Amino acid sequence: MKTVKLKLLIGLLLLMVFPITTFSQTEDVQPKYITVTTGHWNMNYENFDKGKWIATEKEFLEKVVKKNEFILKSLVFTHRFTPDNTEIIFVSTYASWEDIDKASERSGELIKEAWPDKDKRKEYFKEKDAYYAATHSDEIYVPIPGMKPFPPSDKETIWLVVKGHFAFPEDGSKEEFEALSKEYIDNVINKNELIKGFYQHAHAWGSDKTDYVRVYVVDSMGDLDNIGKRSTELFKEHWSDEAKRKEFGKKMRKYFTGKHGDYIYTSVPELTK
Repeated sequence: MKTVKLKLLIGLLLLMVFPITTFSQTEDVQPKYITVTTGHWNMNYENFDKGKWIATEKEFLEKVVKKNEFILKSLVFTHRFTPDNTEIIFVSTYASWEDIDKASERSGELIKEAWPDKDKRKEYFKEKDAYYAATHSDEIYVPIPGMKPFPPSDKETIWLVVKGHFAFPEDGSKEEFEALSKEYIDNVINKNELIKGFYQHAHAWGSDKTDYVRVYVVDSMGDLDNIGKRSTELFKEHWSDEAKRKEFGKKMRKYFTGKHGDYIYTSVPELTK
């Protein structure tokens, strides 16, 4: 089987509605691009063992990914509740568009350094690739201002991914959207103790330029059931006047089509950079 690799066509098709220069976080180097590769398990692999899979991938993480200076972060997620139980998600972040290509080249160099013997290198990747089907898909996103950084954790966490779509209203503006988003994040997301992390992403390269992705990180499925209730309480606390709540909702809704899909994944903390 061929490995699930990041094979990206590099081109400049940015969603100009949101300036990535305003994205901020606590890291010294700010990620400006997020690559998401959706791979699939090889369902015909009879010798699958989760512990051995993690050990195999961790070897690659230690010898290649962690030593690759162009990859800021790397995360792996497995299916929890999605339409496709074969999904396995690989996420990486980069400081620039150019670094995506540089990271691929650097990984090639590190692979040869880690496995200088051609036969041993071939043997390792045969073992690694056996876990995956040949098919995969790639998307590239840009961060949208407003986030609740999730601190590193050695425990499995639940990641709810809400995939919505921008409507691009004629009477809308970047400034208004960012102001509305910030007010909501400051007074609802950041005050919701059940939400351990929150991120917003917009399309940069992929199949749908209207993509708007929100990611919520929680400790457990039980917390996932309760974040909506808690957010509603905080929403009503901040907008205590019903008329103002309706006004805010009307302004915010015009930026979206109203259509969305929900996907739940489990993190693999052992495979995190």
